[in-house]
Amino acid sequence: MTADLRLVSHTLCPYVQRAAIALAEKGVAYARCDIDLDNKPDWFLALSPLGKVPLLQVRQPDGSEAVLFESNVICEWIEETQPGQRLHPSEPLTRAQHRAWMEFGSSALGDIWTIETTREADAFEAKRRALADKFGRVEAAFGEGPWFGGENFGLVDAVFAAVFRYFDLFDIIADLRVFGDRPKLLAWRARLAERPSVRGAVGPNYTDLLRAFVERHDAHLLRLARA
Repeated sequence: MTADLRLVSHTLCPYVQRAAIALAEKGVAYARCDIDLDNKPDWFLALSPLGKVPLLQVRQPDGSEAVLFESNVICEWIEETQPGQRLHPSEPLTRAQHRAWMEFGSSALGDIWTIETTREADAFEAKRRALADKFGRVEAAFGEGPWFGGENFGLVDAVFAAVFRYFDLFDIIADLRVFGDRPKLLAWRARLAERPSVRGAVGPNYTDLLRAFVERHDAHLLRLARA
């Protein structure tokens, strides 16, 4: 008998997406509960030490329940405990390198946060340049594909799927010139966008919700569209 899983999430959270993708790739059934991070429920605050999503509630066959927090920890637990395809390389050094690139993807999300929220042109440009540099480094590290680790889809792919998804909206608003001459990344992004686990990690109104989020912040990004 397997554990009963519930993923506590937010509709726009990229860190939730990587956990949802990992669960889908493993073929694991789970429930999902979206919360409003601007009005966090008391039960959520009681469970989440950091007040952040995702949380993974794990109910064991004996009725006991554990709560996991931090997306990479959740993904590692999914990889270690759930059957199905491997999402990490089996060789220890390569596996450690993939974990490092997952952290690198998280740093790119930090840049994106400023890009989608800041009203300041200088802050926007600094993060746009930082993101372009990061994408150049990923392009250099990317092998023959089709996935980051070669033939097998893995957790690094799950992380960058959520990174690249932002550009489904950003590209409509303005050309941020962060992909540049990055043919491997552009092809990777296109493959990720068609992956069923990636498509299913967000709701059908994700892009509309993201645009509304950017508009609420009156982000400098929108001024580029009006220029």
